Amino acid sequence: MRTALLGGAALALVLAGCGLKSGSPMVDDVAPGSVGQGQPLDGASLTVTSKNFSENIILGQMIGLVFKAAGAEVLDRTNLPGSISAREAIVKGDADAMYEYTGTGWITYLGHAKPITDPMKQWRAVRDADLRKGVTWLRPSTLNNTYALAISRKNNAKYHLRTLSDVAALAKKNPSAVTVCVENEFASRDDGLPGMEKAYGMSLPAGNIKKMDAGIVYTQVSKSNSCLLGEVFTTDGRIKAMHLDVLEDNKHFFPNYNAAPVVHTATLDKYPEIAGLLNPLSARLTTEVAQVLNAKVDVDGEDPHEVAKDWLVAEGFIKEG
Repeated sequence: MRTALLGGAALALVLAGCGLKSGSPMVDDVAPGSVGQGQPLDGASLTVTSKNFSENIILGQMIGLVFKAAGAEVLDRTNLPGSISAREAIVKGDADAMYEYTGTGWITYLGHAKPITDPMKQWRAVRDADLRKGVTWLRPSTLNNTYALAISRKNNAKYHLRTLSDVAALAKKNPSAVTVCVENEFASRDDGLPGMEKAYGMSLPAGNIKKMDAGIVYTQVSKSNSCLLGEVFTTDGRIKAMHLDVLEDNKHFFPNYNAAPVVHTATLDKYPEIAGLLNPLSARLTTEVAQVLNAKVDVDGEDPHEVAKDWLVAEGFIKEG
């Protein structure tokens, strides 16, 4: 969904060593676990890619490690700048696989203005349309990296907000209470704050809306009284680390951004075993899992590659050689 969700110089240094734009060989000594038995990719030379934010890098590393355990030689081209560069690498065959988000595919790449509410219908629509572009979407995960509003648990002890409809009711009853911290882009996008206000029948005074960098939003909501609510991404590791409550989008306004592997179709035709390697992985990926893994990078400063490998080993997908 996003092109970036990174904060701090330390994190930038961590990510810089994780994947090179020119590509670097993946040299891990890993073996098949529950996937990759018989090493069906033996002799294959495959390139994995990702966008340049923590979660997508972790997911790209997972694909590469699974391919490596299944016998392939893997070139790591994760951490490409923005969504378009990684997308074009898959379309052109410069890269073979990555994790992409259904909402991004439908809205950003395919140009549709309105999302599809049902997650599986959204995925099927993107899958069917992208086949004509030489891109195949494998089964999606329930990991949904979408927009949300969150409140600190400390403040929510007073207001007891659970849904965005609760926020609308509070804004009507006590307009001064509902202050919101958001990024500039979210403040102006139709699928951001303006559209959300319209969908939920609320009208926040301009003075109640404060614009700032994404990373600062989390801090302001957690540690200050200047923002009752803040724009967050549902898989962000700082949600749990900063003790925030995510409010339910009970009218399903925000698009679904479910993560799914996308593969250059010619590659999948040559190595159809890829689907059997990645589908079990996606079945295990949830929003909650992503929050935990993202926190290891964004909060604890761990290397995304090691975070991906540790999780794959712990889940039994691969073994260390």
